[in-house]
Amino acid sequence: MPGSTPQQQLDSFIDKFTPQIASQLRVAMAKMLARLPGATMIVYDNYNALAIGFGPGERASDALFSLAAYPRWLSLFFVKNGAALSDPEHLLRGAGKVVRHIVLESAETLDRPAVKALMEQAMRLADRSIDPALTARLIVKSVSARQRPRRPRTES
Repeated sequence: MPGSTPQQQLDSFIDKFTPQIASQLRVAMAKMLARLPGATMIVYDNYNALAIGFGPGERASDALFSLAAYPRWLSLFFVKNGAALSDPEHLLRGAGKVVRHIVLESAETLDRPAVKALMEQAMRLADRSIDPALTARLIVKSVSARQRPRRPRTES
């Protein structure tokens, strides 16, 4: 989208989803930015999902967390050390060596004490922290030419 700002591009990516998912994603992003002042948001409008990473720098490998939007749900990914987190409530899903995720019932899931504790733990384990004195930045890194539909199929 030549001539578009990163925010305009992100808004157009979000608008591809149903109003419910789009609204939840916008609320979840605001909650993440409030919790992570100074974070760089890195956007990947991929084949399977719209992914928004939050970290201290502009490389994908810098991301500590990622919100991923799918046609029917949002997930919060713990990109660094997810597998090493203590999870007494068994919220984390996944079996990889590093990454774990939580399917968000709504954006308010981010306010649950157990989710906040997991996020704080992940930030403590990170090799590089987010500097809250910096201004948050938004960078659109990649847009896939081919994408799965962003809205669920309607049942006939």
